[in-house]
Amino acid sequence: MKIEPYLFFDGRCEEALAFYKSAVGAETTMLMRYSQNPDIQPGMMPPGSENKVMHASMKIDDATVMVSDGKCGGTPSFDGFSLTYNASDEAEADRVFAALGQGGQVTMPLGKTFFAPKFGMCSDKFGVGWMVIVAQ
Repeated sequence: MKIEPYLFFDGRCEEALAFYKSAVGAETTMLMRYSQNPDIQPGMMPPGSENKVMHASMKIDDATVMVSDGKCGGTPSFDGFSLTYNASDEAEADRVFAALGQGGQVTMPLGKTFFAPKFGMCSDKFGVGWMVIVAQ
């Protein structure tokens, strides 16, 4: 069994997909807009959001992350969890951490810890928490 995160960007999903492509090399493998849903029900989406992302899937290395615009309210909230990026080396960790933190907030600068040669935590510009680590 696999557990895959599903992130709701509340109207900023396409922006998020482009950001993650640039920051961590994410590849969008599937994208469906609300206008493509043949079974749309009244009240299922806010007026004017027909071209927003109903469902998309992206690959980051061998991990799948599913995403959506959700209710398109404009205020995504990502509390209580973080995604972990396991970098292959310190140079990759430096690059990815800088990219993810751009426009966001660093909560623990990337550096040496007792459990890893490099580890740091940040929230990206959407508020998604990230932990970047180079394993021992």
